[in-house]
Amino acid sequence: MSPEGHAVISWVAAMSRFHLMERGKGAWRRRHASFLIFRLRSGTDIFCSILLAPCCDKLYTCRLCHDNNEDHQLDRFKVKEVQCINCEKIQHAQQSCEECSTLFGEYYCSICHLFDKDKKQYHCENCGICRIGPKEDFFHCLKCNLCLAMNLQGKHKDIHTSRVVAHVLPCGHLLHRTCYEEMLKEGYRCPLCMHSALDMTRYWRQLDDEVAQTPMPSEYQNMTVDILCNDCNRRSTVQFHILGMKCNICESYNTAQAKRISLDQQ
Repeated sequence: MSPEGHAVISWVAAMSRFHLMERGKGAWRRRHASFLIFRLRSGTDIFCSILLAPCCDKLYTCRLCHDNNEDHQLDRFKVKEVQCINCEKIQHAQQSCEECSTLFGEYYCSICHLFDKDKKQYHCENCGICRIGPKEDFFHCLKCNLCLAMNLQGKHKDIHTSRVVAHVLPCGHLLHRTCYEEMLKEGYRCPLCMHSALDMTRYWRQLDDEVAQTPMPSEYQNMTVDILCNDCNRRSTVQFHILGMKCNICESYNTAQAKRISLDQQ
């Protein structure tokens, strides 16, 4: 089978170990923690680097994992060092390992310290975040303070001066009332942060019933996936279902599948 045909998660790289290190009394103290490294059959590690949080000198795979386990938030802009998960060398944050040349991410932002697959991302200095591009298809409107499609340049109205009533989403973002109504015809999520733009509780409970009445084929019944919830920004591991993956924490189905898949052996 071709490498493209094997572009699914392999179960070959099962449980691995990595050193979770903390600074203490001027030296490094090591304590082991279990960490699942899943490898694409093409040979590419999904998690290849670990961020060293400057606030607490602990290693985490991402800022959300840090925030979920600590009583403070990680300022990703202050990250200076990462650890390679293959050779365990701690080094200056960069796209590939200086010791073993492991690629940490097809895309790397030296400002946000974001490692990801190549999705044509670009960093917008005015927005202060990385956005999915390509960059040449978007421009930043200083009045609206967001990136918009190039075909809107010079043709859109500033939301703060427009006569159209603005609608405040639960996440705090503003949309023209007319834009909000058009958005609801296509989806339910804020186009800026992907948070649910209205109370979806009733719909989630209906989806619970549909999931319960739609059993997955036997070969998928023991499959679990890591998900990231767009509503509570928390990660959890749930059973895979084609209709949707429900967040274990806030019970929202507004989730995105992360890069870990596993088959439970029973």
